Amino acid sequence: MKKKKKKPDFSKPKPVKPQDYDEEVESTDGALDDASSDADDAQSGESDSDESDSEESHSDESHSAEKIGSKRKSQTQKFYPDKTYYNLPLIVIAGRPNVGKSTLFNALTHTKRAITDPTPGVTRDPVEGTCFIAGKPVHLMDTGGYKLTRDYASRESEMDDLVVAKTVEMLVKADKILLLLDAEAITAEDEELISHLRQYSDKIIVAANKCESEKTAAAAYEAVKFGFKEFMTISALKGNNLSDLQERLVSGLDFSRVTEGKEEDRSVRITILGKPNTGKSTLTNALTHTQASIVSDYAGTTRDVVEGSFLYNGRSIEILDTAGIRRKSKVSENVEYYSVNRAIKTLDECDIAFIMIDAKEGLSDQDKKITSLAFEKGRGVIFVLNKWDLMEDRGNKAVRSVTDYIHTMFGQMNWAPVVPISAKNSDGIKNLMNTALELYAQLTRKVDTAALNMALRDWLTQYPPPATKAIHFKVRYMTQTSVNPVNFMIFATRPDNVPESYVTYLKNRIRKDLGFDQIPVQIEMKASRQKWQDRNLGER
Repeated sequence: MKKKKKKPDFSKPKPVKPQDYDEEVESTDGALDDASSDADDAQSGESDSDESDSEESHSDESHSAEKIGSKRKSQTQKFYPDKTYYNLPLIVIAGRPNVGKSTLFNALTHTKRAITDPTPGVTRDPVEGTCFIAGKPVHLMDTGGYKLTRDYASRESEMDDLVVAKTVEMLVKADKILLLLDAEAITAEDEELISHLRQYSDKIIVAANKCESEKTAAAAYEAVKFGFKEFMTISALKGNNLSDLQERLVSGLDFSRVTEGKEEDRSVRITILGKPNTGKSTLTNALTHTQASIVSDYAGTTRDVVEGSFLYNGRSIEILDTAGIRRKSKVSENVEYYSVNRAIKTLDECDIAFIMIDAKEGLSDQDKKITSLAFEKGRGVIFVLNKWDLMEDRGNKAVRSVTDYIHTMFGQMNWAPVVPISAKNSDGIKNLMNTALELYAQLTRKVDTAALNMALRDWLTQYPPPATKAIHFKVRYMTQTSVNPVNFMIFATRPDNVPESYVTYLKNRIRKDLGFDQIPVQIEMKASRQKWQDRNLGER
């Protein structure tokens, strides 16, 4: 009887062949040996030279060993998606309008951050994001289309000039440039951009997009006549050849300078929301000390969410510049609809919302709606009165008067700070950022349960719960269930009988006595017949 063939056990890791390991060690050590032997030869050959020559030789030797060590670190360094990394290589996606840059950006970042629409020239400001490509963390940037044709009779021509200037600026900063072409046609704009990019030939990869069929892919190879070093065909929409593209994008990039961030180094994320033309982009540029956002008096300049970062008092800050939010009835274009949706979604990612208000125009119903969205998410809110330099009366009395008016209009948000600034002149920026860091400290504060319930007993003693035949309940104990947003849970015998006025009283005491006086606080009532002391004893 034949023995049954033993099935392989795939649960065990495959053993590494010793020769593979030896080859790898030999190759790296060989490189170091070659470098050191070259240095030795050079030193022996120049034994009769003067002292300066020997110093130069030693410098070359150190530089060579340093270079090899840096390369070895880049090859062996491992990265993890749940970690935060700094000093990442920058990859810039460039091309004329409507070649699929935003579609490719979304595909590589696995997000829908960049707006995609058949309308040419949708992207204006560079859209940035950190993502993993072929297992390596990189900073990816989608730029506005390189557009040459202009309609000088419209304001769009002014925007086109600003977009092209911003794109050219980003190309200089890039560690690698991905030039995206449309496989179906090479235009004069493509040729002009190719001519401009020849000075960066050592860091360019060219990809012909929209190669969903073999016929289109074959036609794309006409672009080879421009003499690109690296050329390939892809489909950002279907995902064709994207894995090969990712490998090429990270090949040759230097990851030796990348550093891992700590949990306590987490950035404070701030989103800037408001109506169009209130100065959101101007404030972003003033905070980051850059021109990351395109600034124009043309309402609706910003479409995508533009991210920027900077350090303030040793703290890392990330700023999100969003599109202006108009009333729904005034939004007619698809692009603006997507812009507004993305602006609102930044409330899911941020810690604090700056509500930009034009000091000359004052509050509007739209400001109230934007603020209510931030309040519902439990975000810290600061009312930023921009263009304060244009006001006739700018004294402390005027500030108090405006603050009282805003708090009256937002009855349930009289805790939110009001800060007057001039983004254009960078006035009031320090006060604004100090206030933002105060809010973040409150948003991340955790109160010990024992201290919380000692405070609760004092509050119940000072203002006992109402007791009638219709309304009767006992408050047992309280815990803090989360930070950022700050939420508390109060256990009572009949939570449905607790009047809203008493919940408001408890919220106000939490803000006043526990140091949450500038942020939203939420309380959830839950049924419980067990006292806090008994509950602790039971757990022991």
